[in-house]
Amino acid sequence: MREKLPVNQILQGECVEIMRTLPDECIDLIFADPPYNLQLGGDLHRPDNSKVSAVDAEWDQIGDHDDYDLFSCAWMEEARRILKPNGAIWVMGAYHNIFRLGTFLQDMGFWIMNDVIWRKTNPMPNFKGTRFTNAHETLIWAAKTKDAKPTFNYAAMKALNDGVQMRSDWVLPICSGGERIKASDGKKAHPTQKPEALLHRVLLATSDPGDIILDPFFGTGTTGAAAKRLGRKYIGIERETDYVQVATERLEAIRPAADQSLAVTRSKRAEPRIPFGNLVERGMVKPGDMLYDSKGKRTARVRADGSIISGRVEGSIHKVGAEIQNAPSCNGWTFWHVRKKGGLMPIDTLRAEIRAAMEA
Repeated sequence: MREKLPVNQILQGECVEIMRTLPDECIDLIFADPPYNLQLGGDLHRPDNSKVSAVDAEWDQIGDHDDYDLFSCAWMEEARRILKPNGAIWVMGAYHNIFRLGTFLQDMGFWIMNDVIWRKTNPMPNFKGTRFTNAHETLIWAAKTKDAKPTFNYAAMKALNDGVQMRSDWVLPICSGGERIKASDGKKAHPTQKPEALLHRVLLATSDPGDIILDPFFGTGTTGAAAKRLGRKYIGIERETDYVQVATERLEAIRPAADQSLAVTRSKRAEPRIPFGNLVERGMVKPGDMLYDSKGKRTARVRADGSIISGRVEGSIHKVGAEIQNAPSCNGWTFWHVRKKGGLMPIDTLRAEIRAAMEA
């Protein structure tokens, strides 16, 4: 199935028609930045009377609310069909459309995991002074179903954020400067090009190397650029010939990172479960060996079945650790140590050796 998919390609045409050609349950993650249907009324000028480059392209003009709703539901239905059972979708929008899109997602059975606020460090001012400056856009991350288990690289996000849990408000600049792609006439190649930093974070958080990422509104290829750099496969769908050409040239110039550079910090929950008894079976800890707390004051003796005993308390490494401390719970892997040359070593280090061998 994976070999038959048009991975690392841009498919030109209407998104719904092309999505219908893809087989059921073939996509790991969808990122969709659909037309916002802005319907701007007249030109907008700065205080110096220069014209603001606004989004007034024909591709953003879907029609009235009913037309936009029909269009949105059509591509979302196809999105849900082609997602794998544990797949997920990101949908992005502004106040013009995001609330309608969120309703459709829930009505179709998607399960919302988070809404993320992209707070722009350099938003365009409100030149008319008639309302607040629109300084953010909203992204909705949703699993295919309530019971799905979508990828979430929690530990990687924490590492990306200097060891602090990543919040749902992301402060990032809009696409500008050297990253902004220009056409031959010097104007923006696309009016709403998204910063690659935004897609880097989305893909790093909710996909793994080798996953297939679909973007049904590919534009200048930011999703594909981030996917290629991160070792993911992409499928881009784009209607406009000019954008297809820009995205193609952009992607051809990108060199992906080496495989060893794509590994991310893994959450403990994502790692294979290793019972303490495995250490006993492998001879890494022997029946009769003593375990110690970090200060060497509390001790327990290892038994052949992987249980331990300390005085009259017996059971798992977690149970015994909790009872001798009179605590409600205990992580036995970090509480208990074995004596090695040079001092005490957490038994979690031995568990890590087993996991490394399993992945080799």
